[in-house]
Amino acid sequence: MNTGSNEPGEVAVAADETEVDGVKGDSEQGLGSRAPEFVKARRVLHLSWQVGIFVLGLAIVVVGIIMLPLPGPGWVVIFGGMAVWATEFVWAQLVLRWTKRKVTEAAQRALDPKVRRRNIILTSIGLVIVAVLVGIYLWKFGIVMPWKIKNQ
Repeated sequence: MNTGSNEPGEVAVAADETEVDGVKGDSEQGLGSRAPEFVKARRVLHLSWQVGIFVLGLAIVVVGIIMLPLPGPGWVVIFGGMAVWATEFVWAQLVLRWTKRKVTEAAQRALDPKVRRRNIILTSIGLVIVAVLVGIYLWKFGIVMPWKIKNQ
C-alpha cells in the first residue's frame, strides 16, 4: 500500500479530513493505526502490536458469534471486537463508520411519525394474534403444572 511516504512510522490518513472549531469529529478522524508513537516507530514492535490486536479482536468476535444463538449480547460483543480491530486496521474503521451511518439513518427513519404509527399498528395486531393463540391453547389444554403431570 502506498501512503505517499517511505517512512516506517507513517500511516494512511483520509484525504477529506476536516476540523470544526479545532476538534475532529469521530467520522472525520484520520484512518490508520492508533498505536502509541513508540510502537509505531519500530516496525517489528508495530507488527507484533497489530498481530496482538488482531488476535484479541478475533477472540472477541468469536465470543460474540457464539453468543448469537446463546443468551448474551452477541451483536454488541461482535461490534466491540470490530471496535478493537478499528484501533489498528483501516478496513475495520471503514466498516464501523458505515455501520454507525446506517444505524443513525435507521434511528431517524424510526422517528418518522408515519413509520411509528405503522409500527404501533403492526405490534398491536401481533399482540392480538398471540393473545388469541394463547387463549385457544388454554381453552383446549388448560393449565397443567409440570409437577402435576400424571401417566407419562
